Amino acid sequence: QPERLDEVYAALRRGLQSYLQVHQLELESLGQQIRENKRNGRLGSLYELDKQVKAIERFMRREFHLSKVEELYDAYCIQRRLRDGASKMVAAFNSASGSRARESLSEANKGYKECTEHMCSLESEFESQMGEFHVKMKGLAGFARLCAGDQYEVLMRYGRQRWRLRGRVEVSNKQVWDSEDYIFLPLVTELLSIKVTELKSLANHVVVGSVSCEMLDLFCPLPQTLAVDINDLGTVKLNLEVTWSPFDKDDQISSSSTVSKRLLSNQSPPDTPSMREQVF
Repeated sequence: QPERLDEVYAALRRGLQSYLQVHQLELESLGQQIRENKRNGRLGSLYELDKQVKAIERFMRREFHLSKVEELYDAYCIQRRLRDGASKMVAAFNSASGSRARESLSEANKGYKECTEHMCSLESEFESQMGEFHVKMKGLAGFARLCAGDQYEVLMRYGRQRWRLRGRVEVSNKQVWDSEDYIFLPLVTELLSIKVTELKSLANHVVVGSVSCEMLDLFCPLPQTLAVDINDLGTVKLNLEVTWSPFDKDDQISSSSTVSKRLLSNQSPPDTPSMREQVF
């Protein structure tokens, strides 16, 4: 889905740049504290500050991650242009006649399919570079809607990922949930779907509401607090805290797909028949 990937790439790139800027500012602040402590002779705190500096510097060295995302997107754009060209060729040869046209049509269809497969592979690899969303359950807010003894079930679906949790409202208005946090892996084409159900009895469950949430604004260096309107009137809200960790998955990525490796190692599209090279 090229248009969607454009939006995701813009949000991810903006988020990575902000993430690096925030850590750069923190690094400068710690450097200032170290210089002041050295001047004032407070050497005891220098060790802890130095540990923080080294930890941040390790994060700053992850700047290559942004370059990797940009290279993947560039490779994706190349395949998109090739695919658009193949689509035009298919339309042109469809309107022609003769055995030569049929052969060319078959070749153009093959090229279109190959480009589509490359794009799907690159979309999948792009997702592997998007980090993780750490979601914390902060509870429901319902004003007079929530009463002591009420029990609720919250189901969050994000692609094939599911987080189902149940909770109840205590007499003190405190909420107790059987699960408090979950990690979602960001996806290119999916929205986060949230459904809240009130559990009244074994055979009588009432759906309070369901809603879909866009995740693009969550590529942010600081934790985000969300208050999601569950029903149309907004009388029931679900409070979540989402923290984006862009680098958590890097160590798990051992190797890229062979298709993407070839795409990133060559300036020109790989395995392109000479006829299509001339046309494109």
